[in-house]
Amino acid sequence: MDYYGLSLLIASLLTGVSCEGLTAVKDEEFRSEGSSVTLSYRYSKKADGTDSFFWYRQYPGKPPEFLISHTGTGSKLQDPVPGFSFKVRDDKIQMDLLIISAAVTDSAVYYCAVRPTVTGNTRTLYKNLQYSTTSTRGPPTLLNH
Repeated sequence: MDYYGLSLLIASLLTGVSCEGLTAVKDEEFRSEGSSVTLSYRYSKKADGTDSFFWYRQYPGKPPEFLISHTGTGSKLQDPVPGFSFKVRDDKIQMDLLIISAAVTDSAVYYCAVRPTVTGNTRTLYKNLQYSTTSTRGPPTLLNH
C-alpha cells in the first residue's frame, strides 16, 4: 500500500480567530490510503459553547480551504467539505479532526483555529467614534443611538 503524510500546522487564519492556546498533539500523521486519520489539537483551557473551532486544509501554493467548524461543546456549525467530521473529547480540551477514508489527495497541511470566548472589557476599542469632534461640531457630546 502507498503511504503519505498529513502535516499539521497551527495558524491564525481569520480576523478574531487565533492559534493562541492551541497545540498540535502530533506534528505529522502517516496512514495508508483508505484508513481513517485523526488529527488532534489541545486547547489551553476547557472549551465551552461560545468557543468556535475552525479546521482548514492547505495544498502547496494554494489558499487554505475551509473544512468544518464546531463549538467547544461539540455542536456542528458548518461542514461544506464531505469526508470530514470532528470530535470534542469529554475533557473539552482536546479537539479532533477525523478524515473518514483518507486518500492521497488528503496529503496537505491542516490548520485548526479558535475564536475564543470574549472575556474582560467587551466595550468598543474606538470609543472616540461615539463622540463628535471639536474641530467640526464644537465641544464633544455623547451621541445616543
